[in-house]
Amino acid sequence: MSLLETHRSILVLIDFQGKLVHMVHRPGLVLEVAHRLMRLADLFSVPVLLTEQYPKGIGPTEAGLRTTFDGLSTPTFFLEKTAFGCYGDAGFEDLLQRARPGLATAKRQIVVAGIEAHVCVMQTVLELLASGHEVHLCWDGVSGRGEEYRRHALDRMAAAGATLTNHESVAFEWARDKNHPQFKALSALMKEGQPQG
Repeated sequence: MSLLETHRSILVLIDFQGKLVHMVHRPGLVLEVAHRLMRLADLFSVPVLLTEQYPKGIGPTEAGLRTTFDGLSTPTFFLEKTAFGCYGDAGFEDLLQRARPGLATAKRQIVVAGIEAHVCVMQTVLELLASGHEVHLCWDGVSGRGEEYRRHALDRMAAAGATLTNHESVAFEWARDKNHPQFKALSALMKEGQPQG
């Protein structure tokens, strides 16, 4: 699995919704990491795709996260779905193509965070891998209702071929060099302190 490259990356945030997002293991950590990933994507002009699973029943995206998403200047895409895995919705692949027009599936690098690890995140990641994508799974931005569900889901996704990473590794791979024009902004973001659970 190669290092992340900004021109090949798409950030996919899965189902950070309603009351459920506050019921998962370390909710503060996963929400803060999701915010940071979006801010980093904005710095490096990486498209962001946000999904919601049946919001009528589960509720909308957590309000602060949605505010961050709506304020991004990088291209953004939104998918409301009923299938647990994002590929169960016919519009998902179309959004990936629109995010990186002209880029072959095998060249896309999908950076993933979301809930729940053992349901919607895992089904999406396994589908992305099966369709030929390179998947970089941010362990610090993935959770579920219970640490064991999270841990075993991460293990299964890694065994299937996903690269386990974290938001800081993503940031420094996108920058690659301290002389990158966005490095000072990246550094300032990291100095805000470690996200806490």
